[in-house]
Amino acid sequence: MTQTLPIRTFTLALLAASAAPALAADAPAAAPGPAVAVKVQNPVSAARLGETVSVSIADLRKHAASLDPAKLVVSDDKKKPVLSQLVDADGDDAPDELVFQTDLGAKESRTFTVETGVRKPFARDDFRVYGRFVRERHDDFAWENDRVAHRMYGTGLETWKKEPLTSSGIDVWSKRAMRLVVNEWYMTDNYHHDSGDGADFYSVSKSRGCGGIAIWAGDKPAVSRNFVMSRVLANGPIRLVFELDYAPFDAGGATVAETKRITLDAGQSFNRIASTFKVEGKAQPLSVGVGIGKHAGADLKTDKQWLRTWEAIKDESASLGCAVILLGAGATKSTDLDTFIVGKANPNVPFVYYAGSDWSRRTGGPADAGAWTKAVQDEARDAGAPVKVTLSAKK
Repeated sequence: MTQTLPIRTFTLALLAASAAPALAADAPAAAPGPAVAVKVQNPVSAARLGETVSVSIADLRKHAASLDPAKLVVSDDKKKPVLSQLVDADGDDAPDELVFQTDLGAKESRTFTVETGVRKPFARDDFRVYGRFVRERHDDFAWENDRVAHRMYGTGLETWKKEPLTSSGIDVWSKRAMRLVVNEWYMTDNYHHDSGDGADFYSVSKSRGCGGIAIWAGDKPAVSRNFVMSRVLANGPIRLVFELDYAPFDAGGATVAETKRITLDAGQSFNRIASTFKVEGKAQPLSVGVGIGKHAGADLKTDKQWLRTWEAIKDESASLGCAVILLGAGATKSTDLDTFIVGKANPNVPFVYYAGSDWSRRTGGPADAGAWTKAVQDEARDAGAPVKVTLSAKK
């Protein structure tokens, strides 16, 4: 019997020594043992590059019960090892998912093998995602992959004497280097100047930045303060998963607390963001707006499922694109600070959207507004038509 699992993953992870040991696929066991065939199907008529495949370890073991969850390796149809990552999705220190990446042509299917084998430590160059709590910079949480970088603000920034800021918006750091730069930028403390790798040119202030949310109560948006707690669940090299907790805040008579789970995969411009709300005083679904900050001169385009901006970077002959995608969105709204795309969220049920950015000076980045619009359209298409994974016992 086979099992078909629709998935969509977007393609953020600690490199620090304090992280749990990370192991990479090397080779299957010497003696043939139980194995599972993993068929990956692209349902759309367009190529998907660097697609992340996520497979539940529990589902794998339904087809080969003796698989060792800590020693799973992946190989392609030519028996070549494929880099993979074990992901602990719930923080219990046991792997729940196996992830790896592949390129898929239009309507293409590829089959991989998962079996028990030998896993070796990852090399530093294998890591293409990174994220951490930055206590030394007033409680930032910063994260990146080989394309993009972002940060959000913790409670320490609210009371900084020099430049206090209360904002749950998402900041964008423009990268042109494929390598990981967050630690270096904080270390040199000169990240508002481009020394060759990119810089922080984006202004968030009290806006939603590039993908922050607000609860709409009537005609007014309600927003949280800075995050109060962070935790990293997956530490690369392919996928970063972390969570930020926001203290309860008033939203039109309801008290709302939020936990935001952010996933960023290697080689992708978009984060998958799942916000879960605990609500007191209001039983009906919440109206949640996903916002982009307004900047003078920015080109804004809207669609039923997305918003995108394209704006010149101050003092730079380059432009930055920001976009948010919300499948099943109902409307757009606007304030002095932000433009929103709005959908409904039920308490205690993840509210999923995508937020991403790109810079024209990144190698391979969008050259102009039209190219960024197409990238957003492609991302929305793929989010609505996830790759399909079929598992079967391999004979």
